[in-house]
Amino acid sequence: MSKATPATRALTAAGVAFTVHTYDYDPDAESIGLQAAAALGEDPARVLKTLMALVDGKPVCVIVPSDQEISMKKLAAATNGKSAQMMKPPEAERVTGFKVGGISPFGQRKPVRTVIEQSALAHDHVYVNGGQRGLQVRLSPRDVRDVLKAIAAELVA
Repeated sequence: MSKATPATRALTAAGVAFTVHTYDYDPDAESIGLQAAAALGEDPARVLKTLMALVDGKPVCVIVPSDQEISMKKLAAATNGKSAQMMKPPEAERVTGFKVGGISPFGQRKPVRTVIEQSALAHDHVYVNGGQRGLQVRLSPRDVRDVLKAIAAELVA
């Protein structure tokens, strides 16, 4: 597995301190985020999943703890939108340039508006997908927010 991905290159270019962690990705896992947390021996609240949604038809990257679900109503409100829905996997892959299960908020084809669950900022470090299935990067949640110019908001249902 290559540890150089568009995501890790974007983090390096941004001058962010991070470490790379690999695990055995299970494509049949009920929850990819929870499987990653278990494989890394980490609290699921620290292992953040990257989801792609549409708010008023425009792509939005959403980062939430792997053991939580997004409230579409809260997501729409956080972005001053009227309605939100999850993006279909083929569209998410096309928009981001990553495969589902390996979508990172960093290094996407085109920058899109990003929203992070505010409770994630309470941790000293979090894990986010590194742009490949079975690859996570560990970094400060404040660096995640700052590099992505993300909106921090309450997003969980």
